Amino acid sequence: MMGEHTEIAWTDATFNPWWGCQRVSPGCERCYAEAFAKRVGYSGKTDLSGAPDGQPIIWGPETPRRFFGDKHWDEPLKWNAAAAKAGRPMRVFCASMADVFEDRRDLDVWRARLCDLIHKTASLDWLLLTKRPQNVRKLWPDYALQDNVWLGATVEDQRRADERVPELLKVAARVRFLSYEPALGPVDFCLTDKAPGEPMDARIDWIIVGGESGPRARPFNLAWARETVRQCKAAGVACFVKQLGSAPYIKDPWYERVDGLPPMPGEAYRIRLRDSKGADPAEWLEDLRVRQFPEVRA
Repeated sequence: MMGEHTEIAWTDATFNPWWGCQRVSPGCERCYAEAFAKRVGYSGKTDLSGAPDGQPIIWGPETPRRFFGDKHWDEPLKWNAAAAKAGRPMRVFCASMADVFEDRRDLDVWRARLCDLIHKTASLDWLLLTKRPQNVRKLWPDYALQDNVWLGATVEDQRRADERVPELLKVAARVRFLSYEPALGPVDFCLTDKAPGEPMDARIDWIIVGGESGPRARPFNLAWARETVRQCKAAGVACFVKQLGSAPYIKDPWYERVDGLPPMPGEAYRIRLRDSKGADPAEWLEDLRVRQFPEVRA
């Protein structure tokens, strides 16, 4: 799960300083990273028993994490050289298989190495996405010194938005963003609410929207995405609709029901899409075909 080529539409590359994490909220229930780790031999169980063929279990509060050698860590240096030559910053999502701000002492040395790597790669914009924004200032004390970091928080529902957005806003960053994926309920992001005297940079710059994908994906109401697009437009915030997921639905009657019966007023209609992740904008309603990027503040 690292490389210059990625299926994640809002980034150019992914880099993982380590693999492994633990669940903290409903958005983690069907974690794609945990499922991928299990698929390639890391069981993903939350105890130390039953590791296949000596492979360590890397998901859970007490389990070890998987670390990598110098060759892995040298890759972003190559990307940085290429981006500098091209004269265009390259976006790097870090970390798709972990959470940089998981509060564990065995990760401190690897966080320090990541911090040093970010300092050395000025032509890369590092997108650090976390479900633990409350830990950022404690675990990354010189964080504000890095101009090429975009800091994001996952907010899958209103409760997580209420908890995590205020913590995110406490940290100075060139770009602050939210990942509303997997979207599990409607969210009022309060983008236009600003307290008297609050500086203009105390705000969110970008919101990524996406429904959950996979065979057991939880339903994604397109009204949630439409309302997020509306809120972003009203507040001048960049919005990126990534995917509709594997279980999108809507209450408009022009979509057929899953069982093929005629539509009935007030029902929810499952949307049939050719793309299994709902990631092809050509299949979407026109007002959801929004893929904006934020303006990077000085």
